Amino acid sequence: MSTEQNQNPITTPVTADFLRGHLDVEETAHGLLPHRLPARARRQIPDDRLAVAEAQPSGVRLAFRTGATAIELDTLPTKRVYSGFPPPPDGVYDLLVDGHLTAQATVDGGNLRTVTDMRTQAAEFTPGPAGTARFTGLPAGEKDIEIWLPHAEITEVIALRTDAPVEPAPSTGRRVWLHHGSSISHGSNAVFPSTIWPALAAAAGGVELINLGFGGSALVDPFTARAMRDTPADFISVKLGINVVNSDAMRLRAFAPAVHGFLDTIREGHPTTTPLLLVSPLLCPTHEETPGPLMPDFSDGTLKFRATGDPAETAAGRLTLTIIRDVLADIVEQRSAEDPNLHYLDGLDLYGESDHDEFPLPDALHPGPEGHRRIGENFARLVFADNGPFTVATG
Repeated sequence: MSTEQNQNPITTPVTADFLRGHLDVEETAHGLLPHRLPARARRQIPDDRLAVAEAQPSGVRLAFRTGATAIELDTLPTKRVYSGFPPPPDGVYDLLVDGHLTAQATVDGGNLRTVTDMRTQAAEFTPGPAGTARFTGLPAGEKDIEIWLPHAEITEVIALRTDAPVEPAPSTGRRVWLHHGSSISHGSNAVFPSTIWPALAAAAGGVELINLGFGGSALVDPFTARAMRDTPADFISVKLGINVVNSDAMRLRAFAPAVHGFLDTIREGHPTTTPLLLVSPLLCPTHEETPGPLMPDFSDGTLKFRATGDPAETAAGRLTLTIIRDVLADIVEQRSAEDPNLHYLDGLDLYGESDHDEFPLPDALHPGPEGHRRIGENFARLVFADNGPFTVATG
């Protein structure tokens, strides 16, 4: 903080009680690294894709109370670039005052993770320096601050510097929504961390978000189910399908029992009084009738994705999004007699043909910022509004 702003800034180390939206924190040589899977689950992660995704703080934010009008946050980001392509813009830090987006900043420097193979996600790591996100001209007076960390940059948080004392924000008393999904839930192609679709839906629904959206990694993993089982929550949603198809990870015979097992595990920690929503895939023309695997396509000079499977092989159990939707709807119907608070939401009601016509998928896989807003609005309207599945326990 410059001397023009404050001759004696107050430095506050960031401790775990400043953080929300995470399941674990790791002490590093620099500060704290928030994780979205607990240590036990992380020990079972089989690939770098998920290891990187769960450490990217999608939905994770600092929450504190202060009268400060100038705030600096020291962090060490790890930024991802793809070999042969220009680096993406630096991740954005969103600062909310009493729930309203008020200021934004980026952090220079940081570590660099250069992906050298899109298919395997093999990467080279280059260390770099920590940097600072600066926010000035904030409203005077005591206020609740949230700083949403960049959803696609691993971020070690180090310290706050302010021109007034800070303390961790008290509990909001809001209900907790625990959500699991794929790269769209993670925030792919969204620009700002507080405008990924789960964050928008959570704000509209007045709930506290814990976002377990993992790019490329919603693969019905038992360790993710156990993490959800052990995480206190008032509402739970599970969005499955697209990664199973685009990684060609399962056949029909394996998928349905795996989903049953995933739900069984969640229910071990959250009885049937807790609303549990199973969400099927959004519209993705690439995979509606064509199985995976999915491959990157640079033929027009930009990154797009294409399916490489053979539709004829669905007869032998290969999966498409159309098949996945039928399977998930059947699973909820089978279980609903014994689990009346298990609900099904067709992903086409969140993002379907008319939404795609209006806001096409820029890379043939992920929605852009307008698509994220539409999905968040639709989710809030269908799920959090009166008579929605997440109003069941609000009385």
